[in-house]
Amino acid sequence: MELLRLTYRKFFKPKNAFLCLIVLVILLLTGACQRTEEGDEFALLKEQFQAELDKLCAEAGFPGATAAFILADGQTVGFATGLADKDQNIPMTPETRMPSGSVGKTYVAAVAISLAHEGILSLDDKIATWFSDEDWFSRLPNGPDITLRMLLTHSSGLKDHVYSPQFHHALQEIISAPDADLDYRFPLRDFVGFILDQEPLFPAGEGFAYTDTGYILVGMIIEKATGSDYYEELNKRVLIPLSLSRTTPADRRDLEGLANGHLAAKNLMGLPERTLENGMLLFNPINEWTGGGLVNNPQDLVRWAKLLYEEKALDKPYLDELLNSGFRGESADRRYGLGVSIRETEFGPAYGHGGWYPGYRTSMGYFSDHKIAIAIQVNTDFRVVSGQEKGVDLGPFEKKLMEVLLGRSE
Repeated sequence: MELLRLTYRKFFKPKNAFLCLIVLVILLLTGACQRTEEGDEFALLKEQFQAELDKLCAEAGFPGATAAFILADGQTVGFATGLADKDQNIPMTPETRMPSGSVGKTYVAAVAISLAHEGILSLDDKIATWFSDEDWFSRLPNGPDITLRMLLTHSSGLKDHVYSPQFHHALQEIISAPDADLDYRFPLRDFVGFILDQEPLFPAGEGFAYTDTGYILVGMIIEKATGSDYYEELNKRVLIPLSLSRTTPADRRDLEGLANGHLAAKNLMGLPERTLENGMLLFNPINEWTGGGLVNNPQDLVRWAKLLYEEKALDKPYLDELLNSGFRGESADRRYGLGVSIRETEFGPAYGHGGWYPGYRTSMGYFSDHKIAIAIQVNTDFRVVSGQEKGVDLGPFEKKLMEVLLGRSE
């Protein structure tokens, strides 16, 4: 007690107390000014990002768009511009969702890796382990030589049923019938059936050819290995643990919060020019399944990208395998790992995936040098350029928005 009294008398005399008070006030004001300055800078960044998104959407003639970024420190912001439904003049909001197409492959790969960590399957299993008793397996090109890893890296040599005329014809028969069953779900073996008895594109493991059919086979393997539904495994292993609440399986036509998508009058699959009627999709999205199979929002997509590519999505290390699997021969014109597209950009390495679902386009990119992710979704899969309908490439839009985040925009 005596020591405390001496300390008080030494440092808290009226004169010293007054000086301490002044120092304290200066420190508080300095901190407040710094926080205000940082807040002003972040507010300006958001304003610039929104302005660039507005500009890009208007120049491209998109009905609407959503976007989001996540910074190195985890700050996440969602944005929207244009219309979610231009026929009903409903504005797009940052919470609007859209099917994200092949971005769903990043989740399929994560589930497969998780199962491999638990020893439930091996990525280097020959797929004959799971399919040898199927009556169609002997007719699958390269069948005996394909591994699960080859399916995940698009190096199996299989063709893609999505571009099969037979698939398009079957689809047209369903949606154009007088008593059309719009909830129809193709049996999974039908998707495989569209590529049977054909020459492989190359020997298994010796090339790269993108194929949704390969990922349908991955989904079938996951279900055979676990004895449960793929979406149950996805929810249990990824969506629920990581709190990705804006991401849900695209397993029915009545999905909440969707923007109305737009297709060209003459489109690949002969589908209607609008994707929704009375709030319901005009074709059952379950037929995409593990070729994509999710409805997302950019805010969830950037969180997922940052978690996935900073090796925080699963309990055990996986990033090296994720990025370095796949065909790496001299003829490789792109790098693709386990459900991930790997690009060299002016901002450094970028990991992620693009996605197309009829009437929508999605882009998700993570820039490892900056620990920043950007995601963009638009509710159209075409744009008119010089009077001609062209597909949508979101790469230039991602670049412009990244320039804003790095302070390089004009």
